[in-house]
Amino acid sequence: MEISLRLKEIANMVDKCESVVDVGTDHGYIPIYLIKNNICKSAIAGDINKGPLDRAKNNINAHNLQNKIQCRLGPGLTKVYPTEVNAAIIAGMGGHLIKDILEESKEVFKSLDFLVLQPVQNPEALREHIYIMGYNILKESLIFEDNRFYEIIKIKYDKNHKSVDPIYYEVAEYLVNTKHPLIKNFLYNNIDKYKKILQYIREDTESAALRKAVIKEKIIKLEELVKCI
Repeated sequence: MEISLRLKEIANMVDKCESVVDVGTDHGYIPIYLIKNNICKSAIAGDINKGPLDRAKNNINAHNLQNKIQCRLGPGLTKVYPTEVNAAIIAGMGGHLIKDILEESKEVFKSLDFLVLQPVQNPEALREHIYIMGYNILKESLIFEDNRFYEIIKIKYDKNHKSVDPIYYEVAEYLVNTKHPLIKNFLYNNIDKYKKILQYIREDTESAALRKAVIKEKIIKLEELVKCI
């Protein structure tokens, strides 16, 4: 079964286990891929909307996996019971929504061996939340597809509070330390983004000056990280 590079990298972050829930499953591609590649024995495909869940059901039936993949209609992890699955995948939604899902289903979250998170917007907000709450970052990955970067974060519930430089909310410390092959390009991309933002701040106000100072400090820190790789 052929799936996108993004979905394949998400699947690669999943350890071999008994069962997985895929939140916001859409077409059900990830659960199907995990079962067919013997990464897990059973799965739950969950989605808040009936349309995507119906598409997932059709794809699951087409692969004759209806006895191994259950479809459940509902938001986040609310339709999963604690200890029912070993792991969760929450991908393709914003960082703020993902952190809300984690907090509204804390007992399910606590019972999981790991979660694979893939925010498509505001990854920095999600990573900041993970650090503040003391959750354990097990691994991170990065891929480039369709002319953009996608960040993938693997975590486990914990209370191991760690104080880090806020620049690591925007750039994965794990990827810097392991010198991920794409991290340098990712850093350059962020540096270019902030330099462009600076060009558009033309107001001569105190708030504009403060914003410029914050952005310039970020650029300096990002350039320092480039030198470390």
